[in-house]
Amino acid sequence: MPNDSGSEWVQAFSGADLWEGEARTVELRGEQVLLVRLFGGGVRAYQGICPHQETLLALGEFDWDAGIVTCAAHHWQFRLEDGTGVNPDNCRLFRYEVRLDGDTINLDFPDGRPPRERPR
Repeated sequence: MPNDSGSEWVQAFSGADLWEGEARTVELRGEQVLLVRLFGGGVRAYQGICPHQETLLALGEFDWDAGIVTCAAHHWQFRLEDGTGVNPDNCRLFRYEVRLDGDTINLDFPDGRPPRERPR
């Protein structure tokens, strides 16, 4: 369903299949999206590829205690809570707004350009 910003809520995944301390990649409209369920139950959705060399972040290492994902290719690191860069600290992952409807995870999915080509 379109919203005021011209983007659309898209069903991404069943929340019942994404446990606390787990991450999965889903493909939506040709884009890889990383879904993360934080401890405490919060769900985050980010671009699923590292902005450095476009490696799938799901292939990286997840340090759930520190709340960081490390890209497998060149060890760039991002905070799972908000997608901000740790190493290097001057970058961030594109973050999708998440809405939980019962057991369904929906994302506010912008139309058009992929996240890496959108202005930040």
